[in-house]
Amino acid sequence: MSHSHYSSFLLTLSVSSLLLLSLGCSGPRPILYPNDHLKQVGPDQAEQDIEDCKKLAEDYVPEHDASTVAGSTAIGAGSGGAIGAVSGAIRGGAGVGAAIGAATGATAGFIHGLFQTSQPTPAYKSFVNRCLSERGYDSIGWD
Repeated sequence: MSHSHYSSFLLTLSVSSLLLLSLGCSGPRPILYPNDHLKQVGPDQAEQDIEDCKKLAEDYVPEHDASTVAGSTAIGAGSGGAIGAVSGAIRGGAGVGAAIGAATGATAGFIHGLFQTSQPTPAYKSFVNRCLSERGYDSIGWD
């Protein structure tokens, strides 16, 4: 596979991965115990209250740390570049190998970082749980 074909493949793979990631991840949500309040208001109102509490939490508590994505991307690029340089040196093109490896590693690190950030922080979960509790719900965990 030539360098330009490989680069095009990497770009297509990266864009496809990001699209799948954005479409497939709705994120963790609180699980509500079916107490009297939940039975009284029903699932539609409970869903609205969950969304309201999540929006309120976003104003006061960071849901995730943006540096996680940046750090994973940098680590991926560095390790991918090193692996690519070794592979390229064996084949006679350390520079091209390093560039391809860095691009591949950065993409993998970026996607890994996005997966890590899909999990809300404990403080965010606690905020949402407390908000729901003050509205009469009983959160028993997150899924």
